[in-house]
Amino acid sequence: MTYWVLKILLTPIMLLVWRVRVEGRRHVPTRGPVILAPNHVAFLDSFFLPLVLRRRVTFVAKAEYFDSWRTRWFFKAAGQIPMRREGGSASERALAAARQVLAAGRVLGIYPEGTRSPDGRLYRGHTGVARLALGTGVPVVPVGLVGTADVQPVGTNKVRPFRTVTVRFGEPLDLTRFRRDQVDDPLVLRAITDELMFRIRELTGQSYVDRYAKKHGAVGAAPVATVAPATVDTAALGPSGDGARQVLAPRTTPGTASTAQPGTPAPSTPPAA
Repeated sequence: MTYWVLKILLTPIMLLVWRVRVEGRRHVPTRGPVILAPNHVAFLDSFFLPLVLRRRVTFVAKAEYFDSWRTRWFFKAAGQIPMRREGGSASERALAAARQVLAAGRVLGIYPEGTRSPDGRLYRGHTGVARLALGTGVPVVPVGLVGTADVQPVGTNKVRPFRTVTVRFGEPLDLTRFRRDQVDDPLVLRAITDELMFRIRELTGQSYVDRYAKKHGAVGAAPVATVAPATVDTAALGPSGDGARQVLAPRTTPGTASTAQPGTPAPSTPPAA
């Protein structure tokens, strides 16, 4: 009841303050369970998505919203599900509650990035959406929220009026090539998740970052492997330098991309003091 009261009160206000466009709403079933998987740039994402749907959306929200008195009342009143990002039993309880929402034939909203983007780019998705979809057989609809970062700039709590927000719903993912008994296969879950993030990127036009997003480094994220600058095998050099061949050092540098171009020798290391 509180959810619908809040929606009735907030909808005319939001439509008066912002111009909201909707694309592809036909992809969201009018009945039956469905998972909505949007990108996440601003706190107001959780307002704009339910605004454009007639069905109630139950979000899996980060537990920090329930810890703060400023947001606890809203998320509890709206019946949202707290998710502890540390993983383990707390996260499993949240997924169990999400399964109950889907079993009741309702709409579940879950941000695959797990948190808001720190810079407006799209980050690697966690596999919770894939696990839910594959385990329950419920369709997953990718959602692209465009313009919410203009309404609420990244890193601020300020809200700017008279901006345009577009909510784009994509076609549901086709998971028929997977089996339900593959729900614990990490490669299958990663394949589904990566396809989902690719579809979201198509809807939003965001740049993609292949690591998890969080303010102080990614929970469980592996560093992006990079190739070290090329070195020269001096034993293969002739008198005039002919016949030189490059050998790529097989080491990785966490979080640092190599800028070396083919044919460029590695920079020399200054002697120790």
